[in-house]
Formats: sequence, C-alpha cells, structure tokens
Amino acid sequence: MSLFVRRNVTAGAPAALLTLALLTAGCTGEGGNPSTPKAGSATPTAPHGHVEGAREAAEEQSRLLLNDPTTGDTRVLDLTTGKAHETSPRAGAVELTTDGRFGYFRTADGIRVLDGGTWTVDHGDHVHYYRAGIRDVGRLPADKGAHVRGDTAVTAVTGEDGRAVTYRRTAFEKHRVGPARPLPGKHAGAVVPYAEHLLTLTDDGTGTPEVTVLARDGARAASTDATCEDPKGDAVTRRGVVLGCADGALLISEEDGHFTAERIPYAGDVPADERAVSFRHRAGSDTLTAHAGDRAVWVLDVTERTWTRVETGPVVAANTAGEGSPLLVLETDGALHGYDVATGEETARTERLLTGEHRAGAGGGGPVVENDRSRAYVNAPKDRRVYEIDYNDGLRVARTFDLDMEPRLMVETGR
Repeated sequence: MSLFVRRNVTAGAPAALLTLALLTAGCTGEGGNPSTPKAGSATPTAPHGHVEGAREAAEEQSRLLLNDPTTGDTRVLDLTTGKAHETSPRAGAVELTTDGRFGYFRTADGIRVLDGGTWTVDHGDHVHYYRAGIRDVGRLPADKGAHVRGDTAVTAVTGEDGRAVTYRRTAFEKHRVGPARPLPGKHAGAVVPYAEHLLTLTDDGTGTPEVTVLARDGARAASTDATCEDPKGDAVTRRGVVLGCADGALLISEEDGHFTAERIPYAGDVPADERAVSFRHRAGSDTLTAHAGDRAVWVLDVTERTWTRVETGPVVAANTAGEGSPLLVLETDGALHGYDVATGEETARTERLLTGEHRAGAGGGGPVVENDRSRAYVNAPKDRRVYEIDYNDGLRVARTFDLDMEPRLMVETGR
C-alpha cells in the first residue's frame, strides 16, 4: 500500500506527487476472511444478487426518514408507493444522518438506528436495488456530539472526546447492534470508512491534525504528513473522500491500494464565517455544496478540483444533483430557487413552499433539500408537508405529501 500527497498550487498546473511515510500492505477485506469458498465446499450457491429477506427491484427504491424531535414522531415515506409508515417514537434527536440504508438519530442518550428497508448495491458495471421491511436496530452508546459514518461493511462512531469505535454492518442487517471495536488514539472529526479502510485525522494535541489510513481492525496502514487545519465537514464521493479544511478541501482517493491526498484550495482568502464547514450532495455525485456565509453557496466540483461561489439570497438550505443540474437553494422567502452554477444566474424559482420565518444558515432541525437522480425533496415542518420537485422541469412541484407530523429532520435512503 502507498500513500501520496498531491498539492494543487494553481488552477491548470500539473500536480506534484510526493511519496510520504508508508507502513503496512496486504490488508484483507472486513474480518480478514476470503470471500471465495474453497474448492470442494458444500456451500450452496445463491442466485447472483440474492439477499435473504429482501426483494430485488428493477429501479432505485427511495424512502424519506422523517422525525419530529419534540414529539418523537417518526415516519418512513415510501416514494415509490407514496405511503407514510409509522415507526416507534424517537424523541430528542438533534441530528439525523444516513449511510444510504440505515438512519442514525443522534440524541443525548445515544444514537438510535433505524433500518429504512431500501438500499442500493453498486458493483461498478451494474447495480442492484433492494426493498425490505422497516425495522428498529437498537441504540449505539454515544455522546450528544458524536459523528456517525458508514459504508456497506462497517459503521464508525466518533465521540466529542475524539475516541472512536466501529460496528460490523452485518449485525445491523440482522437488526441488532453487535459488539463495538475501539480504535486506538484520538481523532479530529469523523472517522470515515472508505475503500475497505478507515480514513481519519489523528490528533495528538500538539499540532495540525494529520491524515492517517487505518485497516478495518484499527491497525495503522499508512501514515503521511498531509494535514488539515481546523477540519470541519466531510463527504464521500466517487472520486474519494473530501475533508473540509481552513484553506479549502483535502481529497483522499484510492486506486489499486494506493492512497493519494490532494489539496483543493480556495482561490483566495476566505473569512472563517464563509468557509465550507458542512457538505451536501447527491449520493454518487462528485459535486458538493456548502453554505458560504448567509447569502452565498460554495459549489465544489471534485472532478475538476474547483470551487465556485454562487451569490444567492439568504440561504436556508442548498444542494445539487451535479452533472450540469442546477444549484438548488431554499431561501428565507420560503421558495426554492434554481441557479446556473457556471454563470451564477437564477434560472427558476417555485412559489412559496414554506410558511413562517426561517433563519438563514439555520441548519440543524429545519428544512433541507435532498436530491436523487431526477427529483429533489424539501421538508416543510410547520406545514406538515414534503414537496417533490422536478428540477429538470423548471422546478415544477411534481407531488405534495401531507403528513400527520412535523418533519423537522429528513434524510433520503435507498441510494
């Protein structure tokens, strides 16, 4: 295994690759067990794509996980059938995140895990889509500031104190939590599962956090002098993992067991209150969005390694599907606005979708914009409603879902 650092100094300049401190090689998959049965094994062969207890579908099966932290009311809105399913209450949630299948409700008493029952398995040259029942998984011990990140094999929980543990995804799939495996050391920000490893910023308290690659069992796999000052925000894209740093972003990518770190700096000085600190994007997209203060949005094109600042009205939430799609910005006027990223021009807007006042940059338990390949979803908590928007048709409201609860927290699963 190798880990390099690539530094982009100016746009269009050739990137320099520097070989840095390298450690072990030859890491196996999760648990170190080969996945191919030995010759002569009597293990029965299941049809390709078969998953016990699930039904395979011909297209993506999206669902919205919805929660009202005050009452605990929780619903799963099936976007294929249009039906909302009631689940057990989860009161006091301050954040709701997802890994594409499981929803993680962060509360003062730990993290409640819900199986949304739809997910996608991407084999690169083809994709499988699955539907199954909605099931409660259990509670993960964690403090109120914990970060949760997961992939198809492992879920990592990083506490406010910098300590982290991992859980096997196979236990979640059987609707139980399973044992936690502690990771050594302290971490600055979330530990992120990626490319059969764990990416982390190690922090010994004496300097700027340094990028480290761990094996799934926590053993150090590679060490580097690539650093990220004041890390805030992270996102997994097809190009790699993006980490938000004081001077822009750091992209960690992997190819054939070799990890590289590449800086994507801002074009100039950016005030601390206008830097990107939390990213949103469509799952599978390489275009990220982030608030740039209260009246602008950053768009990070990971493929092109470029930042674009789009001036908007006061921003409540923003997102984009990438690949030439408009930047979608929910503003304090209650309307969803579409912007051309290249020109910065507003191209479309909806009528007012939200009633009441919504503060710019509010974040937390408020309206968000979720994107999939053809639609966007906006939650209107005070109106007890979710809007489905066709962003390829002038922001047309395609469907309106009326609910019996306030959807103050929302994420999309099935991707």
